[in-house]
Amino acid sequence: MRPAPLICSLLAGVFSFSVNAAIELTDPYARATPPRAPNSAAFMVIKNTGSETVSLIRAETPAARTVELHNHVMDGGMMKMRQVDSIEVPSHDKATLEPGGFHIMLFDLSTPLKDGERLPLTLHFSNGTEVTQFIPITKAMVESKMKHGHDSH
Repeated sequence: MRPAPLICSLLAGVFSFSVNAAIELTDPYARATPPRAPNSAAFMVIKNTGSETVSLIRAETPAARTVELHNHVMDGGMMKMRQVDSIEVPSHDKATLEPGGFHIMLFDLSTPLKDGERLPLTLHFSNGTEVTQFIPITKAMVESKMKHGHDSH
């Protein structure tokens, strides 16, 4: 019995991707939105286990009409959000996308992002790598990842 062509091509894609994969996503999430909020953001740590620096150059999701890469910068004593062309991920290092720093903005959402659901998100990198994951949507900021410790002097 011969395997179905679709299954073969899906398996071939998985294996060819895993051989060339140098990008790993950790702790990805998108913020849940109130009922009529048009925008949200996605955050994660992007690890580059490869020997060459790559850049995140584009992201997309069917849930938003426009998806942009952004950073927060100080401008005239005020923190402002600015679109960036790319986010560099150095070789054998990581880029952290987090509130107040680099992040992925999701504009003009087709439906609200609901806590507990998952958002399909595809990341495109300068070396041709594409990573698609269904990332969790959460109401609260991921505070467990933040350091809340105090010095004990």
